[in-house]
Amino acid sequence: MFKLFKNCNIYSPQKIGVQDILIAYDKIVAIDTNLDSYVSKAEVFDFSGQIITPGLIDQHIHIAGAGGTSGFFSMTPEVNLSDLIACGSTTVVGLLGTDGKTRSIRTLYGKVKSLEQEGISAYMFCGYYGIDSVTITESIQSDMIFIDKVLGCKIAISDIRSSYPTALELLRKVSEVRVGGTIANKKGILHIHLGNLDTKMDVLFELVQKYQFPIEHISPTHVARTKPLFEQAIEFAKLGGTIDITTGASKFTEPYKAVFNGIRKWSSFRKHYF
Repeated sequence: MFKLFKNCNIYSPQKIGVQDILIAYDKIVAIDTNLDSYVSKAEVFDFSGQIITPGLIDQHIHIAGAGGTSGFFSMTPEVNLSDLIACGSTTVVGLLGTDGKTRSIRTLYGKVKSLEQEGISAYMFCGYYGIDSVTITESIQSDMIFIDKVLGCKIAISDIRSSYPTALELLRKVSEVRVGGTIANKKGILHIHLGNLDTKMDVLFELVQKYQFPIEHISPTHVARTKPLFEQAIEFAKLGGTIDITTGASKFTEPYKAVFNGIRKWSSFRKHYF
């Protein structure tokens, strides 16, 4: 029922020093410098000053496998729970990639439920690179409404592997996501893969500026693929948008450098305008 973590060097995420953590029914109920009064009632673990932090959220991970763009042999396997825990991820959002044919959206859902049963938080996006979004039910909106784990839909732009969706086609997708989210009491996200074509994020600015669609429902990813794309992504963030810097492949510089560069540009913008 109770677990007591002693002598934890806690970052939450700010450093608060060495503290004890009391957990009841898998929920943190107290953090204090001394919780010894619970020793007789709890299972005690001495962390001896080891660092404790909140778990990381990975909003873009191919938990059911990805790849396949170099033939069937290049398809990657499912992600194991141990791989996620090893890098500190305790919440994941799974999704499909280029392949929406041999990769099943229902298999992805099954993997989401599997990870949840193993003890972490797991969610998913329907859709894949193509404009013909693959769904578990008959539509994106229905997935959003009737399947608790579906947070939104994925699609690709500015990539030779994409369907080259127009602004109006994207507008209909993100509108369906937003309406489904409104009914299901979810935020609703259109998660957008970005390639390295010269069109970059132009169509996303069109959605926000020309069609006045709320920017908080649009989530571009791989924005550090090229320097020009990253510079444009910073402008998108300045409008109030959220951007995702890839930590693996598809990057023009090391991810931490892109983060520091983005913070510097954002801080300069805030200082000038606010």
